Amino acid sequence: MQPSETDEVLIRREGRAGRITMNRPQALNALTHGMVGKIWMALNAWAPDPAVELVLLDGTGDRALCAGGDVRSLYDSKAQGSEFARNFWRDEYRLNALIGRYPKPYVAIQDGIVMGGGIGLSGHASHRIVTERSRLAMPETGIGLIPDVGGTWLLAHAPGETGVYLGLTGENMNAADAIYARFSDTFIPSDKRVALTERLIDPKGGTVAQAISAYAQDPGASQLRTRASDIAHAFSGSSVEQILAALAQVPDDWAEKALATLKQKSPKALKLTLAAIRGARALRSLDEALITEFRLTVRLFEDGEFPEGVRALIIDKDKKPKWSPPELARISNDFLRAYLAPLPAGEELTFA
Repeated sequence: MQPSETDEVLIRREGRAGRITMNRPQALNALTHGMVGKIWMALNAWAPDPAVELVLLDGTGDRALCAGGDVRSLYDSKAQGSEFARNFWRDEYRLNALIGRYPKPYVAIQDGIVMGGGIGLSGHASHRIVTERSRLAMPETGIGLIPDVGGTWLLAHAPGETGVYLGLTGENMNAADAIYARFSDTFIPSDKRVALTERLIDPKGGTVAQAISAYAQDPGASQLRTRASDIAHAFSGSSVEQILAALAQVPDDWAEKALATLKQKSPKALKLTLAAIRGARALRSLDEALITEFRLTVRLFEDGEFPEGVRALIIDKDKKPKWSPPELARISNDFLRAYLAPLPAGEELTFA
């Protein structure tokens, strides 16, 4: 059955490829729960199918692959409790894990904006392609959440303290930065997307690696790489308070911007994000990181921090969130341990 142009996600076979195209351009291809289910079913159907040699993910339009999950639907569901949010995140994280261990080449075209849920769909792919239009980020601390969809796993494996900087500030990455931070692999100009796609779906197009290398170019210099020593100095602290203190001692526009940015974020989300990224460095797999993230997102939803962040930045747009608590000093280590602890029996994220 061919997809309709009105479908939220276009799933079809073309040549040797299974194709997934995010198709909500008016919403920057934001990921809905229904889209998660359709992508999950397609990937599971294609995995044993010998006619499908690779999967290709892209987005409709030139503005975004996927700007994130559909946070408005999550916000609207709060009045009915947390069941919808739990189901959404449970299914999304299982999909992220499936992508991370997919048995066939999975090519993600990270063109335009790629944030939150878009990182989950593309950041764990075997082949991740960025363009001059790419803007990748994990901005969740600004809405009272932690970098999820396996974001803590990716951030934990970025060079040095780069992942801590990106996870706490939510700073955007261009193509060169994304490759440096290990969120992406290859730079290909956006005007080569069609040619790359045609070669990838062509049964005579050679291997996936050959197809990609035919169009690969130098992404240029990474500002993150240039700032690596500054980031290491400021973001190696064992607490968010130490990081803020280190930034305050640097007479530099970059440090001043980072400091001002952090002061706008949820104190609770900042502390939990730092703990989750540092903790993910000791984990054995993406799956384990997703389990921790599920605990934190559920608790930040149920305690009201995430809904308040969404209200302030997306719903009412007053940009005046009432964080609870409003100060870092009121968030104890015991509090962090309680949020990181397993959920009650039967509520943990599983992958069976």
